[in-house]
Amino acid sequence: MAFPEPKPRGPELPQKLLKTLDCGQRAVRAVRFNVDGNYCLTCGSDKTLKLWSPLRGTLLRTYSGHGYEVLDAAGSFDNSSLCSGGGDKAVVLWDVASGQVVRKFRGHAGKVNTVQFNEEATVILSGSIDSTIRCWDCRSRRPEPIQTLDEAKDGISSVKVSDHEVLAGSVDGRVRRYDLRMGQLFSDYVGSECGWGCEAGREGGGSTGDPSLTCLPTPSLPPGPITCTCFSRDGQCTLVSSLDSTLRLLDKDTGELLGEYTGHKNQEYKLDCCLSERDTHVVSCSEDGKVFFWDLVEGALALALPVGPSVVQSLAYHPTEPCLLTAMGGSIQCWREETYKAEGGTG
Repeated sequence: MAFPEPKPRGPELPQKLLKTLDCGQRAVRAVRFNVDGNYCLTCGSDKTLKLWSPLRGTLLRTYSGHGYEVLDAAGSFDNSSLCSGGGDKAVVLWDVASGQVVRKFRGHAGKVNTVQFNEEATVILSGSIDSTIRCWDCRSRRPEPIQTLDEAKDGISSVKVSDHEVLAGSVDGRVRRYDLRMGQLFSDYVGSECGWGCEAGREGGGSTGDPSLTCLPTPSLPPGPITCTCFSRDGQCTLVSSLDSTLRLLDKDTGELLGEYTGHKNQEYKLDCCLSERDTHVVSCSEDGKVFFWDLVEGALALALPVGPSVVQSLAYHPTEPCLLTAMGGSIQCWREETYKAEGGTG
């Protein structure tokens, strides 16, 4: 008699705090995993970028060269280079091993909110409050960008890159996807749940009293300012966060609204969102000191993870494991699943 196969274990959520690291950067503006999840980057309001081994709690290198706070950073596919952008309007290319500045790209008229490498790490894409995305050739000595995407009507808050697409979120309430293979632009309008009766539809920064936070201006018109966008890991959907405390899952090809996720608070600040490593859960920062997890398909709240008393400004999810990094104030926190056992002993 054959026994039935055991049911596969459901996805585990990172809810056990492993480490809290005081980064020594005043406020941590953003935390980012590298491509394989072994290391992470923290962007500081003290003008520095730091490279860490988060599970060990070890600082590996500090990168200094920005003239103002660092707002975002990304690592290359081979871990040899970093790029960063910040309040000094500059985009900086770094050599990981030496810690030296390789190139400084200037051309944005305002602070740089977001930076990304392309797949081969030959081009850096940067999004700014000047409403443009600029593409910088890492191999050329020419100072100007090789392309400028200026379709947005307000500041760029988020840029994500796949092998042939650029996904951009803007304060003008639209998510734009540039298909580089087809040479086409798709624009999805994300309406606000603010009583204006707006809906999602497809078409063919102020200062804040808390020095650790980045505040987005809220227009008086119907569009809900986009704070973060990302691709699902299977590349079929896009996740969009906006200042009406709502996340929306859109079909990438049709723009159809597949799901809405609410319960967190996001009305004032630029906060991160993402999908879990297996696309099973939607994850978002919140202004009430928690990280929220929703079941992707059912839309039900699965976990409200308490992080601390302040705003969870940034988060990063490990590419292959249930491991979460959060940033609050001047520190980052590393979370793992309850069954996680650290090397050489218990977690």
